Amino acid sequence: MIRQLLFISIFIIIILSANAQTAYITNYGDSTVSVIDVASNTILDTITVGTHSFGVSVSTDGSKVYVTNGDSNTVSVINTATNTVTATIRVGDYPWGLAFNSKFDRVYVGNSNDSSVSVIDAVTNTVIDTIKADFGPLGIAVSPDGSKVYVTNQYNNTVSVINTDTDTITATISVGYNPSGVAVSPIGNLIYVTNTFAHTVDVINSTTNTVIATIPVGNYPYGISITPDGSKIYVVNWGSNTVSVIDSATNFVSATIPVPYYPTGISVSPDGSKIYVTIEHSNLVSVISAATNTVLTNIHVGTDPTSFGNFISPFSLTTGLASVCIESPIISIYPNPATNSITITVQQKSEIELLNIQGQKILHQQIQQGKTDIDLSGLAKGIYILRLKSNDKIALTKIIKE
Repeated sequence: MIRQLLFISIFIIIILSANAQTAYITNYGDSTVSVIDVASNTILDTITVGTHSFGVSVSTDGSKVYVTNGDSNTVSVINTATNTVTATIRVGDYPWGLAFNSKFDRVYVGNSNDSSVSVIDAVTNTVIDTIKADFGPLGIAVSPDGSKVYVTNQYNNTVSVINTDTDTITATISVGYNPSGVAVSPIGNLIYVTNTFAHTVDVINSTTNTVIATIPVGNYPYGISITPDGSKIYVVNWGSNTVSVIDSATNFVSATIPVPYYPTGISVSPDGSKIYVTIEHSNLVSVISAATNTVLTNIHVGTDPTSFGNFISPFSLTTGLASVCIESPIISIYPNPATNSITITVQQKSEIELLNIQGQKILHQQIQQGKTDIDLSGLAKGIYILRLKSNDKIALTKIIKE
């Protein structure tokens, strides 16, 4: 009885129907969002949002998508189970980038014209704080443990570091000319920033808040995304019509991939096998093979697709929440929170994945019936999602690494 109560207190598992992942493409020109099935690369749906939709961020569990609408000064909240807008939240003047933080269930939104960051409570869909930022906040990214938010300020050539416990700016880092996109490495030690007018990417040490490398890329780099293992950084070069592939071990460009005219946004699929690039003036999304660095296909979407931010869902919830279980027959986990390892007990052969809060895959393996120990010692402190697949069901639970 004591053992049962312990498990009740330390975890709640959500059982979902297994489905393919989806990409959410903001179409700036016609104020819609195209929904793409990542498995088949086909359009599933088109959702009308506010005027001049631009930035996008998917919640960690994949249940919601947040979209900035520049001319409407709003953020649209999309329910991914129904692909409908369930809330519209008024924020600051001309919102651009945004990012979901699962540590506090908050969304951070950069308002370019009034130089502020709106903090949205994702439970109540209300703005709970407004942070004064540097001039022209644009790109936003969250550290893996949710403790920091990084904001590029395009007109002051800086990156602001926000402490999420207090929602205050604790550091300002000078970077290259006109910083735009920003991405954080899977373990949180490095921050990558595209400097659009400098044609470079700056690498920031997150401990010292200093630039430790500057990497030349193509002309006018904009969106940026990192593979789940942190080994490669993909950068879209708007002025060169290319994607630069940076080797994180050497900080050199290892490949340059031609794409159609005017690429803008980019996201790596959670399994790291494909890269999706929005092609603004061609009304396309190019799908790149990570194995061959070649374009596999081009998908026709709406007018002027941008998708600035993380636009691929880590999980698909097309059937919604099926059930919430206190004592799951599928999985048990101990301890949680954990320091160095966790022990997972399952009743049948299963497949597990461990993902960070950006939905990037950290671990993937098959486990047998009974107990399996999972080593967490190499992971940064923070919140992770454990996904277990058994037959046609998926179990999700939050893992806290201390």
